[in-house]
Amino acid sequence: MSTTRSALRRAGLGAVLAAAAVLCAAGAASAHVTVHPESYAKGATDGVLSFRVPDEEDTASTTEVQVFLPTDHPVLGVLVRPQDGWTPKVTTTKLKTPVKTDDGAITEAVTEITWTGGKIAAGQYEDFDVAFGQLPDDTGQLVFKALQTYSDGKTVRWIEEAAAGADEPENPAPVLRLTTVSAKSTDTAAGSTKQADTAADTGAAAASGTGDSTARGLGVAGLVVGVLGLAAAGFAVVRTRSARS
Repeated sequence: MSTTRSALRRAGLGAVLAAAAVLCAAGAASAHVTVHPESYAKGATDGVLSFRVPDEEDTASTTEVQVFLPTDHPVLGVLVRPQDGWTPKVTTTKLKTPVKTDDGAITEAVTEITWTGGKIAAGQYEDFDVAFGQLPDDTGQLVFKALQTYSDGKTVRWIEEAAAGADEPENPAPVLRLTTVSAKSTDTAAGSTKQADTAADTGAAAASGTGDSTARGLGVAGLVVGVLGLAAAGFAVVRTRSARS
């Protein structure tokens, strides 16, 4: 009996440890560098991308963060938000193929941003915000490879891209999905706007009609009061004359 109990205890302990290992692995897998929001519309303008960097080491702090922007589908008009304690270095590269815009051809774009001087302690994270002027409209996603360097000299390379239908890699690169705005959505929005305008015009017309009806009603009431006043005055005059006679 005691042997059976010991076996059951060992089996239970093994199950607990296995479950803990799975949970730890899941936590480690989720603690990677990501970009937020996860998606934007193709060709979006004047937005912000936030790169979230968690520190997943137990004894080391993050001391350097590098984010690489794609050159085949460049992000235009990049600006870096000042970050307390961090000094950004922005690298610009000449494009192989200039990007045509309404303001002319763009021949250079930001391809790398490096933040140094700050610190992300163990168990903490920090968001690094980057504003953009325009996103490309000729691709379905943007991959931002990143390097995370720790105070002990270790560098984690978040550069792996997931293959279609495959599991997430161990060190995935941040990916921004670019979505297409359908013509149906545009037509629906335009229709909703037209309906709102029509409703506003109808309401204004109804309000105007109500105002005119009220004004006419007040005018008629005034005439009635005036007629009644004249009649009363005439009756009073006739009565006075009869009294004198």
